[in-house]
Amino acid sequence: MTAATTTSAPSNAIGEVPSFNVTLMVRRYNPEVDAEPKWEDFDLTMYGTDRVLDALHKIKWEHDGSLSFRRSCAHGVCGSDAMRINGRNRLACKTLLKDLDLSQPIYVEPIKGLEVEKDLIVDMNPFYQAYRDIKPFLIASDNPERERLQSAENRERFDDTTKCILCAACTTSCPVFWTDGQYFGPAAIVNAHRFIFDSRDEGAEVRLDILNDKEGVWRCRTTFNCSEACPRGIQVTKAIAEVKNAILRGRV
Repeated sequence: MTAATTTSAPSNAIGEVPSFNVTLMVRRYNPEVDAEPKWEDFDLTMYGTDRVLDALHKIKWEHDGSLSFRRSCAHGVCGSDAMRINGRNRLACKTLLKDLDLSQPIYVEPIKGLEVEKDLIVDMNPFYQAYRDIKPFLIASDNPERERLQSAENRERFDDTTKCILCAACTTSCPVFWTDGQYFGPAAIVNAHRFIFDSRDEGAEVRLDILNDKEGVWRCRTTFNCSEACPRGIQVTKAIAEVKNAILRGRV
């Protein structure tokens, strides 16, 4: 019987994806057994095309199946996998490992300001409640027989804030939200902006009144954390400032 042999591809093979070793430090918490969260390290061999989400999958599938985190589309559209990576809010599916400092451990923990349910999963209900409170839908009294028309200029007025994917990266990067969970937060204000400045909508006054509250836009301290954290590149701080100005003017 002849023994089977394998020939490994040369290290400089065309199209080969380089591999590297990386250590992931994951903030773990299981409310059934842990009194406090703890750090757990995992040594992994990953590839140049891998993202942080791929590393988390590798841990869950090959090392510890109890690791819990949210993810869905894996293409930066659903917003499910927002987490703190090396101290910054990012989407795990959009963060390439090779873009991080691989000479140091990569720290992954849940986003701040929301209660941790297990490992990297947080309770998103307060975040979604703030979103619901600003009435994130078109308010119009007419009943047209065809679509409502809008000029390109009017659309441009709120185009930036239509990009929100409700990942909560902006809201949970806000120091005001960390200290006061009653604050509406940047994401809710961004989604209010999207309708306040929509020429087809008739609910601007209602939303401006909602946000002209002690827990509304006036809690913003313009630290720009939210704009830096947004994976969609929305100018969050600018949108909040425009809502503030609309309140002061009493009109859009």
